[in-house]
Amino acid sequence: MSKKNDLRVIKTKKVLFDTLLKLMKQKNFEKIKISDICEEALINRSTFYAHYEDKYELLIELFENQKQILLNELEENENELSSKEYIMKLLSVLIDYIDDNRNIYSAILSCNRNGFLIDFLIDVIEKDASIRLKNNYDIKESNLPLDIIVKFYAGGIINIGISWLTRSENYTKEELLNYIDKLIPEKI
Repeated sequence: MSKKNDLRVIKTKKVLFDTLLKLMKQKNFEKIKISDICEEALINRSTFYAHYEDKYELLIELFENQKQILLNELEENENELSSKEYIMKLLSVLIDYIDDNRNIYSAILSCNRNGFLIDFLIDVIEKDASIRLKNNYDIKESNLPLDIIVKFYAGGIINIGISWLTRSENYTKEELLNYIDKLIPEKI
C-alpha cells in the first residue's frame, strides 16, 4: 500500500489539520510551535516530521486540499453560461463552500489576518474564471483583457465572501446574491 493511501497516514494528517485549525482559533499562526501542534494532537514530534518538514508545509497542504475541493465544486458549473450567469454561479458556489467550511475559514481569519486565505481564494477563482470565460462571447465582445476582468471580479467576490464569513453584515445568501445580481451588468 502506498504511503499516500495508507489509512494511518490519512488519519494522522487529518488530526494534524484539525489541530492546526483549533490552535489557529486561539493564536496567530506565527506563534504556533510544532510542539504545540504535537501536544494538542497527542502525537510525537517524530511523527510530525515523518509527514511535514515544518508547520508551513502542513498549512500549505491544508490549503491545497481545500483548494482541490473547491475547484472540484466549481467544475460542476455549467460551461455554457453568460459571463454574468457564470459570476453569479461562482459566487453562489463560493458562498456555499465558505458556509460549509466556516470553521476552517473562521479559524484562519480570527487570529491570522495574513494573506493565506486571500491568496488561496484568488488562486482558485482566477484559475476557474480564466478557463471558463476565455471563450465567452460577452468577454470577447467587450474588448477588455480577460485577466483584468477576472482580477476585478475576483477581488469583489473575495471581499464579499470574507465579509459574509465574518458576518459583519447579516445578509442571507439569497439577499447577498440578489444585491450582487443588481450590481453586475448583463454584458461585461
